Amino acid sequence: MANSQKLVINGGRRLEGEIQVHGAKNSALPLLAATILSHGECILHNCPALTDVDAACRILSCLGCRCSRSGSTVCVDPTNVCGSEIPDNLMREMRSSIVFLGAVLGRAGRCRLTFPGGCELGARPIDLHLAALREMGAVINEQHGWLECTVPGGLHGARITLSFPSVGATENIMLAAACADGVTEIHNAAREPEITDLAEFLNKCGAKITGAGGSTIVIDGVKRLGPSEHSVIPDRIAAGTYLCCAAITRGEMILTRCCQEHMTGYLPVLEAMGCRIYPYGCGKLYISCKRRLTAPPTIRTMPYPGFPTDIQAPFTALCSVAEGTSVFVENIFENRYRHVPELIRLGASIKVEGRVAVVQGVPVLSGARLCAGELRGGAALVTAALAAEGTTEITGVGYIDRGYESIEKTLRSVGADITRTG
Repeated sequence: MANSQKLVINGGRRLEGEIQVHGAKNSALPLLAATILSHGECILHNCPALTDVDAACRILSCLGCRCSRSGSTVCVDPTNVCGSEIPDNLMREMRSSIVFLGAVLGRAGRCRLTFPGGCELGARPIDLHLAALREMGAVINEQHGWLECTVPGGLHGARITLSFPSVGATENIMLAAACADGVTEIHNAAREPEITDLAEFLNKCGAKITGAGGSTIVIDGVKRLGPSEHSVIPDRIAAGTYLCCAAITRGEMILTRCCQEHMTGYLPVLEAMGCRIYPYGCGKLYISCKRRLTAPPTIRTMPYPGFPTDIQAPFTALCSVAEGTSVFVENIFENRYRHVPELIRLGASIKVEGRVAVVQGVPVLSGARLCAGELRGGAALVTAALAAEGTTEITGVGYIDRGYESIEKTLRSVGADITRTG
C-alpha cells in the first residue's frame, strides 16, 4: 500500500467539467471471483484499475488462472485452476477476499484461507458466510487462524435465511450454489446493484439464477459454467463522491457512464441540500451548486436501496460546511467515523457518540496535515480539502487507491489544484 505517498491540495477552487465514472469496485471483485467457476475464458470490460482489483487478480493467478489486462478490460482464463489455498498476505489486503471462498469451494471442492483484512471498520464477522456454506454441505474448521474448508459429499442446495442482508454472504452463497446439486433459496438477500450484476454475469456463463435485486434469490444449480463476456456496472460510490466534490466547491459537473437508478439512496439528499441535479443524455448526470448548502437534518445508513454506508464519509465532509446541523446514524459498521478527527483538524465541528455523529456546519475550513485511515474516510478528506482555505496534505493515499482510479488526475481534470508526491 502506497502510504509513503501524499496528496497535496490547494483548496478553494470551483470544480467545473466532466468526469467519467469508472467501473464499480464492489462489483468487479465478486465478478473476478466468479470467473473461477467458468470452464473457459471470461472477459470483463469496464474493470477499474484499483489496488483491490490488482489483489483479486493476484489471487486468481495464485489459484492457477491466467489473468491479463488491456486498458479497462481484464481477461481471465480459469481452465487450468489447480489451487485451493489463498496465501495469507493476499487475504489480508482486502475484506472482499472472503468472496473467493464460495467460488473456490464450488470449483475445487475445498479451500484453505485465512480471515480477510482490508479497512478497519470494526467487526465484520463472516459467521453468516460460514453458516450458510455449512448448510450447503461444507465442513469448516478453524486451525491457527486458517479456515480449512471441504465438501465431502459435494455442495447441495439449501434454504438459507440471512439474519441481515449481507452483501458478501449473499455473493458467497450465489457463487457456491451456482454449480451445487439442487436448488438454493436465499431469503433476506442483499438487494444491491452489485448483486444483480453478479447474477447477470453468472447467468451469461450458464447459471440459473432468478430474483436478484429482490429479497429472495433462487439458484438452480447446473453442472458446469462456460466462458462469458460482461461489462462491470458503474461505481455508484465513486459517482457520489465526485458529486460531493462538486457540491462542496459550489461547482458544476457532468458525470458520464453513471447509472442514476443505482444512486437513489443519496441523490434526494443532495437535492434537498440545494443542489440542482438532472439527467443529461444517456448515462449522464448534471449537478450544479452555486450557494452554500443547507444541512440535511438526519442521515441514516441502511442496506440498499437506503443511504449507502460507503458514501457516509464524503457526505460528512459536505455537511461540515453546510448551513445548519446534521445528525448521522451509522447502522452498518460501528467504526465508520475514523475520518472525523481528521476533519476536525480542518476546522469542522463534529461530535461523535457511538454510532451517531452530530455535524454543525461551519462557514469555512482551513488546510492542515491529514492522514487517511481507510478508503471512504480518505475520500472524505479529499472532499473537504477541496473546499478548505490554504494547503492540505493527505497521507495514507494507498487506502484511497483501493477504490478510486488516480483520484488526483480525475479531480485535476475538472479544475482542482491537487498533486501526488512521494
